[in-house]
Amino acid sequence: MSDQIMTMPHAAPRRGAPPAWRKPVLMGAPIVLLLTVFLVFPVGQLLALSVYNGQGFTLAPYQQLFSSSLYVTVLWITLKISLATTLVAVAGAYPIAYLISVTKGPAKSRLIFWVLLAFWTSFLVRAFAWVIILGRNGVINGTLMSLGIIDRPIDLLYGFGSVLVGMVHAMLPLAVMTMLAVMENIDRTLPRAASTLGARPGTAFWTVYFPLSLPGVAAAAIMVFVSAIGFFIVPALLGGRRETMITQLIIDQIQQTLNWGLAGAISVLLLTVVLAVFVLYDRVFGFATLTGETAGAAHNRDTAMRRLGGRVLGLLGAASDALLGLFPRRRPRGTGEMPSATLRTLVWTMLVLVSLPAFLMIPLSFGKAGLAWPPTGFSLQWYEQLFQSPLWMQALTRSLVVAFGTGLLSMAIGVPAAFLMVRSRMRGKGAMLAFILSPVIVPRMIIAVGMFYLFAQMGLVGTILGLVIGHTVVAVPYVVMTMTAVLRNYDTRLDLAAQSLGARPLAALRHVTFPILGAGMLSSFLFAFATSFDELTISLFSSGGLSATLPKQFWDEVTLQVSPVIAAVSTGLLVFVAVLIYAADRLRRRSLAS
Repeated sequence: MSDQIMTMPHAAPRRGAPPAWRKPVLMGAPIVLLLTVFLVFPVGQLLALSVYNGQGFTLAPYQQLFSSSLYVTVLWITLKISLATTLVAVAGAYPIAYLISVTKGPAKSRLIFWVLLAFWTSFLVRAFAWVIILGRNGVINGTLMSLGIIDRPIDLLYGFGSVLVGMVHAMLPLAVMTMLAVMENIDRTLPRAASTLGARPGTAFWTVYFPLSLPGVAAAAIMVFVSAIGFFIVPALLGGRRETMITQLIIDQIQQTLNWGLAGAISVLLLTVVLAVFVLYDRVFGFATLTGETAGAAHNRDTAMRRLGGRVLGLLGAASDALLGLFPRRRPRGTGEMPSATLRTLVWTMLVLVSLPAFLMIPLSFGKAGLAWPPTGFSLQWYEQLFQSPLWMQALTRSLVVAFGTGLLSMAIGVPAAFLMVRSRMRGKGAMLAFILSPVIVPRMIIAVGMFYLFAQMGLVGTILGLVIGHTVVAVPYVVMTMTAVLRNYDTRLDLAAQSLGARPLAALRHVTFPILGAGMLSSFLFAFATSFDELTISLFSSGGLSATLPKQFWDEVTLQVSPVIAAVSTGLLVFVAVLIYAADRLRRRSLAS
């Protein structure tokens, strides 16, 4: 029947039928309008402020920017931290993503659960957990002193090492999820065929599997780098003066001096660096790899392979085989087969280390001594203070409302855009995809400051509507990417079958397409919900002084007064995320079973 459906002649257009261009325009117009009004325009306004001071053209902000070595030094520190974070995070994420991609059944679900738990756990919770671990009275110093290894606390905080640890811990789950989208689509028979033809395991991996996974590695690297270069939470909490990142300077210019011109000039400098990196990435790999697409990127992969050099990969394969030859009894059975016990042990150890900092907040939340380690006694006083605090309860309610609204609006805008990208044959898809991904490309701090300037003019600062719009701008690209990956695996012949049996397109969409895509749509909604629920950068400016969201309230507590209530909030957020992921996984399994 499928062959008959595929060969059915197209029906002649009915009289009075809408023109062919109307449907694509209606599907793409909402996301174009959203990003044009609330991303392109406010960012353009901010950048324009660097050359226009209300009276005329000026280059004074740039003269101030380059007259002092401070800003160039901070930019170098930012690039250094971002590059180091990218290298370590991608290297650590690769074996995790690989193991997940080759594992089947319940074991795969368990691995994904722990990665998602780390991915969706608040950046603030994870960063503050490292303050507890690395502090002078923290876990490491307390343990070493109790064992008699040291007689006084050592300084582990406020240095490059602590910032790098916190940044890698924050970005590693993002790298895993980005690489996994590509690794899931790699043909497993190719490495197995190489082994059958005589290639040893190391050679088969480096010369066959690794080149196929390279687009995923590159996509993970660019996502981690761009996220790291605009990150300020970890450097602000774990770094000292020598680890100040450039986004912190933008915050200072807005919150302390209201110097919009200099803030715009710094934003131009930062955006120039990011755009240069993305242009290079697009020319080598293409933007489509950010959505997990590998088909049609053979030329890009060949270009990347020429850059890396086949000889280098061959040498790596030979070196790996020589190393594996030292352990003949534990030699892996091939890239396409069951992963070795060594790899599984390594990955689970890394996942435990990634999850452990957030879990350390649980015993602290029940201890009588607050944030002191080790916790002593048992008490619910911090939870009582939490639920009795109107500030915390109002912030929680506001975050839930904003996150739910963001999820709905992101779905309403992002799902049609994903259908447009996958199903339509419009010209300029590459440009459209780049435009949709622009909130990912532009550093979050630049978006937040530009949006704050626009919202101040529109009277949206401190409003629920303003927060929902702002969060939707940064969440909708993830909805489009998730739904695009889902739609690529959807058999469109099911829709054609429904229409051949008399169902109108809208009825086929409602009764066939959406039920089958339900799990993917739910995942997209939860992705947008979680993105909004943990969004601090936009909320830092647009929430207003009396309309704080939960991350904004958490940030104020951490930076102004460190209260043990933070441990109770962290534990509650961890449990909430775990329940959210578990519910999503159960719904996904039920959808697949039906």
